[in-house]
Amino acid sequence: MQTVIVDLKDRTYNIHIETGLLNKTGELISALPVCKNIAIITNAAIAPLYLDQIKTSLIKAEFNVHKIILPDGEEHKNLKTISNIYNELIRMDFDRNSSIIALGGGVVGDMAGFAAATIFRGIPYIQIPTTLLSQVDSSVGGKTGVNLPGGKNLVGSFYQPQIVIIDPEVLKTLRIAELRAGIAEVIKYGVILDKEFFKYLELNIDKAVKLDDEIIAYIIKTCCSIKADITTQDEKEKGIRSFLNFGHTLGHAVETLTNYNKFIHGEAVAIGMAAISKLSKFWKFTDMDNSNRLIALLQKSGLPTELPAFSLKNYLDTMLKDKKRSGSGINMVLMKQIGEVFLKVKSPHELSLAMQTALNLK
Repeated sequence: MQTVIVDLKDRTYNIHIETGLLNKTGELISALPVCKNIAIITNAAIAPLYLDQIKTSLIKAEFNVHKIILPDGEEHKNLKTISNIYNELIRMDFDRNSSIIALGGGVVGDMAGFAAATIFRGIPYIQIPTTLLSQVDSSVGGKTGVNLPGGKNLVGSFYQPQIVIIDPEVLKTLRIAELRAGIAEVIKYGVILDKEFFKYLELNIDKAVKLDDEIIAYIIKTCCSIKADITTQDEKEKGIRSFLNFGHTLGHAVETLTNYNKFIHGEAVAIGMAAISKLSKFWKFTDMDNSNRLIALLQKSGLPTELPAFSLKNYLDTMLKDKKRSGSGINMVLMKQIGEVFLKVKSPHELSLAMQTALNLK
């Protein structure tokens, strides 16, 4: 078993990575300061695959196990679903001496984490991510939240899990689109901080998409190590953690404008990263080679790189509602080169001119 530590002093926790680790869920959680009353929050797609396996391991470890099964899909990541979770937990006689397990991808993890952060002013929760995207990114670092009609993740909190349990074996049941969506977040790590990792992906992306055991294990461990280090330095996103938003401001706009039902999150991030690389080139922060390398790797991974056909005004209006807005402008994560990005506030006027020219928006 490989272990990555997220060092947050009294809130430090481990990320455990091992094939077959789901069967040790009860054993791992028993070692934590959590009570025996526990609810597994999952969705209708994941429940038939892994719920019984997790439940069996927990019961063996003498946990009192409940379940909450949510509908599948980003369109359900909202306050109505959160309210339903609260009501279910109360119906089950939950109290502050209870815990939650998030079993699923990023949507389940974000909602279960937010429910844990807010009910009874906070109860412990555990992340068991089942998609590549959630294993390498969203399950680590404590970001929780839900969407509003006006934008993605506008309601949320930073609330760290007690442990993250990653079993790469579960990736074999992923749809190929979900796997590719996870690859987008993997590529992001190389772009923002690790040029050697980006080179590794250029050489091995075909094997990664085919779920080569050695390649996937290395990718998960590397991404988790980078995310853990960033979280340790900047838990509340006041500095370097903002780099993790590379491609996300435009990506969130794509998701919002398409009502969260056309693109998986990672696909939207891929589109956003490609667009930001073009804007960075337009502003002369990076060169054509760096932009082209990123777009080529995204396309080689089978990811979309072109913005859907909405107007310039649609994009600007949506981006200005993003939580990363800074005064009258937008805090942009821009590209210098592969392995190096930086933050810069751009005004709506600057953005408008650049998006018209570099992205051919009208």
